[in-house]
Amino acid sequence: MGIDPGTANLGFGVIRIEGGHMVALDGGVIETSSDTAVEKRLSHIHRSLVELLQWHQPSALAIEDLYFGKNVGSAMRVGQASGVCLLAAAQQSVECFAYTPQAIKSAVCGSGNAQKRQVQKMVATLLGLSEVPRPDHAADALAVAICHGGNAGRLDAVGAARDLAIARAKESGSIQVAS
Repeated sequence: MGIDPGTANLGFGVIRIEGGHMVALDGGVIETSSDTAVEKRLSHIHRSLVELLQWHQPSALAIEDLYFGKNVGSAMRVGQASGVCLLAAAQQSVECFAYTPQAIKSAVCGSGNAQKRQVQKMVATLLGLSEVPRPDHAADALAVAICHGGNAGRLDAVGAARDLAIARAKESGSIQVAS
């Protein structure tokens, strides 16, 4: 599950890795009103995310790492939403990973300097969708999920290659296993 954190619009995207490709399972936005007290907004985000985690039972939650721009107030709100997401995942025993915006763009487009529209088009292409996911926050969250899914796939491939090399070494006798 990928998360694009925010208190007004928190994007989420759920993918499944099937062999060599990824499939979108769900995506959307948890919205809160700016007229609502921040603690109630965060509580709504938490409850909604817990429901999504229980429904989808993801193996991991990947979140876009906090990016400090010039607007400190905005960064604080994003940080609060991120904290609520991490808490919800921890309560459901879901392992969490964070990726910088540049790492996400690089994983999806091959360049950490890719434009937002380019990332969204690649999300659609990589997930085999006929159009760019909407709203934008959902597309961004799917990009985060793709970033993690690609990293997890590489880690699985490295682990499988390592296990195969060890098994072959054992068979050839170049590694002795103590009993």
